[in-house]
Amino acid sequence: MTPALPDFEVGSKAPVGRSGHDLMGSVSDRVARQPVQMDKKAFGRMKRGKLKPEGKIDLHGMTADQAHGALTGFIMRSHGEGKRLVLVITGKGKSKRDDGPIPTRRGVLKHQVPQWFALPPLKACILQVAEAHIRHGGTGAYYVYLRR
Repeated sequence: MTPALPDFEVGSKAPVGRSGHDLMGSVSDRVARQPVQMDKKAFGRMKRGKLKPEGKIDLHGMTADQAHGALTGFIMRSHGEGKRLVLVITGKGKSKRDDGPIPTRRGVLKHQVPQWFALPPLKACILQVAEAHIRHGGTGAYYVYLRR
């Protein structure tokens, strides 16, 4: 049995409040809202671009499958080598016309990479993720601070 729908009257306003249809915030907002897990002083220096990354990977031009494999290997190798800060360059994504009724996100890798960071086996190696400073790629790159 389906639940009864509330009465509807033409011209009435929708109820105010959370409807359960919130749009997900931008990737930058979600990454920025993560709690700081590392030393706050080092985090501040990292965000200002004062810490130099010990390694970097550029995922430009890769498909999502290629990028996922390359990223996993890079993070695991860097962690094994004892590196602490690495730079992951995703790019901002191509801008394209969007005439459809359903909005499409720009930059597949920019949106996928933070999700990959939260999944095993990368989750065990990563202490903190933050958007890079403009000198290291800005919104098209991420700082990844690795665990010891």
